[in-house]
Amino acid sequence: MKRNVYITMMLVGLLCGTGLLFTMGAQTPSSEKHTFTPDAIPYGPAPAFVPSGAQLAVLEGNPGASGGDYTVRLKMPDGYRIAPHWHPQRENVTVISGNFKVGMGDRFDESKMGAFPAGSFAYLDPSMHHYAMASGPVVVQVHGTAPLQFNYVNPNDDPSRKK
Repeated sequence: MKRNVYITMMLVGLLCGTGLLFTMGAQTPSSEKHTFTPDAIPYGPAPAFVPSGAQLAVLEGNPGASGGDYTVRLKMPDGYRIAPHWHPQRENVTVISGNFKVGMGDRFDESKMGAFPAGSFAYLDPSMHHYAMASGPVVVQVHGTAPLQFNYVNPNDDPSRKK
């Protein structure tokens, strides 16, 4: 009799464990909630601190927060320009598609810009003055520590002040 009780308990435990495994397999893993395929990236209008015409997607974090990590993608049309500016935090940039042109200094000078094709990566230390331009349609991914701030070398270049 005691043996039958043990066998019954083992069978019930085995069935419960199997049911638990199937339930866990049916749930969406946490990592899948934080993944994006290129066609599912949630682009919207870019913030006012960059010129209109670009689209921005926040992939991770909150770039406007007082701290924490963030990752964004900026989709720019051909000829899109960002005037000379700097950031108080390090900026990490990966070119996802297109040719991204970047120059260093306080004046926008296209002849002094370097071209960075898809797959390129760069990081810019805090306070490094730079400017950028899309040569053809371009998508860049930027990640760093919030807050993401643009400080224009010439305050009149700040698009958010023109509204």
